[in-house]
Amino acid sequence: MRGGRDIAAVTDATFRLHRGECLALIGESGCGKSVLASALLGLLPGNARTEGHAWLSGDDDRLDLLTADERTLARTVRGRRIGLVPQSPAAHLTPVRTVRSQLRETIRELTGRRDGEEAAAARAAFPADHLDRHPHQLSGGLAQRAATALALVGDAPLLLADEPTTGLDRALVDRTVDELRAQVDRGHTLLVITHDLAAAERIADRVAVMYAGRIVELADAEAFFGAPGPRHPYARGLLDALPERAFTPIPGMPPELGDLPAGCAFAPRCPRAADACAAVPPLTDGVACHHPRSARA
Repeated sequence: MRGGRDIAAVTDATFRLHRGECLALIGESGCGKSVLASALLGLLPGNARTEGHAWLSGDDDRLDLLTADERTLARTVRGRRIGLVPQSPAAHLTPVRTVRSQLRETIRELTGRRDGEEAAAARAAFPADHLDRHPHQLSGGLAQRAATALALVGDAPLLLADEPTTGLDRALVDRTVDELRAQVDRGHTLLVITHDLAAAERIADRVAVMYAGRIVELADAEAFFGAPGPRHPYARGLLDALPERAFTPIPGMPPELGDLPAGCAFAPRCPRAADACAAVPPLTDGVACHHPRSARA
């Protein structure tokens, strides 16, 4: 940042994502979810630095996404090995070109074919009679499906969906999530980034909860949303804040990433905080907390 100051936007993010699985990365806005996604695709701003490794395993090789050069990412990764379903499809789609022309160009670039727009659209449930429309002529849900269709053209084994339901009404959220889940059921792997807990519950096999740039809980989705429930106090607070649950907000505000408290970043908001929280808790057995709830609670 200005003055040579560093901000750790994401710290110690460690997880595995298996073939044919959906991992939902959840947390409040500003916690670092989209930064993590941008790092995986090599789309961070020029003043960003990364450390560590992000291994993308294929049938014959393993590529470190954090050290790969731009040529490798552009020619062999984006669209081919990782498909991006963007946060804002309206900004992702070219406004002066029809959906058909954008699909045709993507198909030609990624597969070498010069046709197949209808089949590509059908994979994302995009109606064929809308292919010759421009993005401004589409509803939010149809724009999202068009962006999803583009992401699926290269048949990338890994799909990265960054807030794919933002701005959609509940019915369209459910439809979009179900379409993405169908891709997982067909063998794709999906990392979905969202603050919509209902969408995460509907789509995920596993859940990763992020707070102030750190993953604080990794759990099986069924256990997380059901019994025994979240083990980290912040994760439990997220669920308790839902209208269909306790509808109880988490007190206080998330910290600024440039001004994190010493030790556990959630301690100032946590009812279970104790002296031990003056130290940063490591992620152990799926939870980063000095006094997590029992897995059998």
